Amino acid sequence: MLRVGIVDDHQLFRKSLALMINSFQNTKVVIEASNGRIFLELLEDNPIDLVLLDIQMPEMNGFETCRTLQQYYPEIKILVVSQLTTKESIHKIMELGADGYFTKNSDPEQLEHAINTLHENGFYFGTELGKVLREAILWEKKKPTKPVEVIAALTGREIDIIRMAAQEMSSGEIADRLSINIRTVDTHRKRIMEKTNTKNFIGVVLYALRHEFITMEELS
Repeated sequence: MLRVGIVDDHQLFRKSLALMINSFQNTKVVIEASNGRIFLELLEDNPIDLVLLDIQMPEMNGFETCRTLQQYYPEIKILVVSQLTTKESIHKIMELGADGYFTKNSDPEQLEHAINTLHENGFYFGTELGKVLREAILWEKKKPTKPVEVIAALTGREIDIIRMAAQEMSSGEIADRLSINIRTVDTHRKRIMEKTNTKNFIGVVLYALRHEFITMEELS
């Protein structure tokens, strides 16, 4: 059973979302909270696998909540569900380690797919997020120049795995495509994250796009 938390300050939206998610197979909402502070208090006694997190909330917003989760609960997957689509906000969300992004204007039928993909693959990289990532990368390139960055020496096999993962292929599907063991794929994924010094695989994809190991056109 996939245990889910919802953090959103709009009660009607939160309740409707919980009702929808509870109708999904093998999925149960075990935490509902109106802000990050309440959520973190409830989390102490209610372990979850995944949280749907709004950004704009009183007392403790999504940015602060995401930062705390990364520090103390890195095993919990974070799917941001928000109306925020500014380049600055999107880039900040990705930097803080969110594992997926789902806009509140998206088709509700896509939510189950987003949750399952995030749970199985470790991140959600759907159509909406593809647009989001393009905006984030364009924004980052306009930022002031940083000290020279040492670009990771990724192998051809590692780049292939990044590309296939970004196309929503699971570790099992990647293993079949490359004729290798699924554990080998998972080992590659961990090594890639270490090489690129990223918090999660969305960070890896951003890194690969930013340094042109892969292109947005390959993921469409």
